[in-house]
Amino acid sequence: MEREAAKKRIDTLCELLNEYGHHYYVLDNPIVSDAEYDQFMQELIALEQQFPEFKTDHSPTVRVGGEPLPFFKKVAHDVPMLSLSNAFNEHDLREFDRRVRSGIEGEPDYSVELKIDGLAVSLKYVNGKFVQGATRGDGTTGGNGTNRF
Repeated sequence: MEREAAKKRIDTLCELLNEYGHHYYVLDNPIVSDAEYDQFMQELIALEQQFPEFKTDHSPTVRVGGEPLPFFKKVAHDVPMLSLSNAFNEHDLREFDRRVRSGIEGEPDYSVELKIDGLAVSLKYVNGKFVQGATRGDGTTGGNGTNRF
């Protein structure tokens, strides 16, 4: 792909993904399937790797989530709620395994769970008692939903 076409496609993908993310994270009203979103995101990641000069701080590849819903009071997460990486094929899984093995000694143990899309929340317990619940928000600050959970 030529530079000018790549720049235009990156800009288009950023605009689309930012709109889709706003509907998903802020309005809690997704307008595309997770599979469609992931497909566009993978395309953007590949283009930004090929043309790093076009990657900006506003790219959806460099942030997670969005502002908490306006009816929630904001609350800081004790531990950031980061995004999960996706694996779409065997190559992606093998690459993940390679990265894990390079960072540890010995054989890794894996546990695999089905990803069920829905609301991401952080629940805090102190001495076994529920004390706070928060939505993901932007990953560092979420919406305080303690009275709703």
